Amino acid sequence: IDMEIRPYNADDLVEIINLFRATIHLINIKDYTQEQVDAWAPDFIDKEKWNKTLSEHHTFVAVNGDVIIGFGDIDDSGYLDRLYVHHDYQRRGVATLICTKLESMIDANLTIMTHASITAKPFFENRGYKVVKEQIVERNGVSLKNFIMKLDRPAAMMDKP
Repeated sequence: IDMEIRPYNADDLVEIINLFRATIHLINIKDYTQEQVDAWAPDFIDKEKWNKTLSEHHTFVAVNGDVIIGFGDIDDSGYLDRLYVHHDYQRRGVATLICTKLESMIDANLTIMTHASITAKPFFENRGYKVVKEQIVERNGVSLKNFIMKLDRPAAMMDKP
């Protein structure tokens, strides 16, 4: 597919939220119950809060023509917050390109951390991330399982005794 990775801008917000909700309801539903996906990606999402964090983090979108097909964000501490790919573009290298871009934004001495869904765990494992622990988180009063995962990078590992 023909895709470009570019920085996020506020005009992307509505399309990104729609992509997030659709991906969870159409892809993550294979690993979570209907109640869980409804709680994780509810009808109402605080656009102001999302725009604030997306703007403060290193956030990139993958576009195919004028369609956003994926997005991800990471903060300066190395916490990879969101990584979602449009349901029609799964398993086509979109998440890999976005994730590589996000990881490149962070100081090589920092460990990258993420909270991966059951669905995303194999993707992160294939990139060298290791499970630190399995956890249960609450979203809108509903419990969901995810995994705290970390990526130790060569530069970060060389500094350790």
